[in-house]
Amino acid sequence: MSLEVKVPAVGESITEVTIAQWLKKDGERVEMDEVIAELESDKATFELPAEAAGILHIVAQEGDTIEVGAVICRIDQDGEAAAIPAAPAAKASQPAASQPAAAPASGAGEAVEMKVPTVGESITEVTIANWLKKDGDHVEMDEVIAELESDKATFELPAEAAGTLQIVAQQGDTIEIGATICRITPGGGAPQANAQAAAKQAASDRQVAAAQPAAATSGAQTYASGTPSPAAGKILAEKGMSPADVQGSGRDGRITKEDAQHAQARPAAQPAAAPSPKQEATAQAEAPAATGDRNQRREKMSSLRKTVARRLVQVKNETAMLTTFNEVDMKPIMDIRAKYKDKFKEKHEVGLGFMSFFTKACTVALQEWPAVNAQIDGNDMIFNDFCDVSIAVSSPKGLVVPVIRNAEQLTLDGIEKEVIRLAKKARDGKLSIEEMTGGTFTITNGGVFGSMMSTPIINAPQSAILGMHNIVQRPVAINGQVEIRPMMYLALSYDHRIIDGRESVSFLVRVKELLEDPMRLLLGV
Repeated sequence: MSLEVKVPAVGESITEVTIAQWLKKDGERVEMDEVIAELESDKATFELPAEAAGILHIVAQEGDTIEVGAVICRIDQDGEAAAIPAAPAAKASQPAASQPAAAPASGAGEAVEMKVPTVGESITEVTIANWLKKDGDHVEMDEVIAELESDKATFELPAEAAGTLQIVAQQGDTIEIGATICRITPGGGAPQANAQAAAKQAASDRQVAAAQPAAATSGAQTYASGTPSPAAGKILAEKGMSPADVQGSGRDGRITKEDAQHAQARPAAQPAAAPSPKQEATAQAEAPAATGDRNQRREKMSSLRKTVARRLVQVKNETAMLTTFNEVDMKPIMDIRAKYKDKFKEKHEVGLGFMSFFTKACTVALQEWPAVNAQIDGNDMIFNDFCDVSIAVSSPKGLVVPVIRNAEQLTLDGIEKEVIRLAKKARDGKLSIEEMTGGTFTITNGGVFGSMMSTPIINAPQSAILGMHNIVQRPVAINGQVEIRPMMYLALSYDHRIIDGRESVSFLVRVKELLEDPMRLLLGV
């Protein structure tokens, strides 16, 4: 009996996934709940477990983008392990199918297929950021063999068994949750024998691939045709070669690391005839030679960057976004910090920064102007009686926005501790999906990079975002006298569909009042 395996629903907003990697090959035997593939969405990577034991028949190929609920593979529950040798070539001749199984003959046992694990409800696909072990290497149980990246965070992939590693999905590939990413052939005491078995398997795979009509030779081009893997791209850049000069031998014509290593630069074309001195002088006058290095490099966008780009354009196109500005005299807060920062740190073991004052002021203003803390859901408006404040943090992988839950209930030291905790996890790439979803309002601080003024983009589905900027000593009028004060521009971008001008301006004025007179935060006035 054949069982159809479909792409599972992994989140309310996820409608499609990409097959990042098959961890089991077509025709191989799989066990119940064994991870057979890795699936990648715009949020994270997931593993696809086998729903039954039997022989795997792959329907969607690596790199394909398929909808949730679509058939990704079939499992022949009546299939036996002896069918494995004939599986890679579905249309193989009958004599080939009658040959004895060679793969299990080594005595190493059945290969363990590793699939992309489920890492979050809304994550349907991931990208293979880095392989920490090479194809054919011996790995130990629970040893980290790869790093997987979603649009939210980076995850480590531990080995599920000890043995020889057989990589299925390459570095840089985007695969769906549950898709096969690699196989591990058991045989802890004989890594050399396992490596030989892996080499034979790789050679067999290459023969099968050569027998099939390749996309490059048939004229059918795919997204992978002529595209180098990350490792191959680096090698070609070091050689000063273009991917167009290399013939890819990987799947769908992808340029592999071996292709790049063996590639030779094309010899310079011999001139047909030497130009005359007059022609050389004319050519130099018309097109002066460029001086200096003029190298270029091309990098594939990460899942995080692609998702951020798509959502920013979506917000610009689907919201009526406006920005209102104001300025804040930071002297009162700076005086408080200068006076109490040592005692504050001694008692709470955390520094007293500006972010705690701004977060606290925003929570007070959000409760007074609830529309700024609301969001649109279809034809409904959702108002929140809590303040989950998102804090924009710049990480090595890009901009992430972790959330401080119920910020209205936290004290200044509680906010500071939470900001430090989330920022550290963001820099280390350890933020979870739950820590980056569900915010009701966002604060971003471009001032740390020297920004004087900006118009921040709303963090959908929220309706407003507050932008902080750098503090500049400027002359201002105080009680009829000109004084030099540390001033900061504030910008509130908001969705005019749900927030009116009166509410947005009043909200920002309220934040200004609380910051310029911090005693209001303590007295609640």
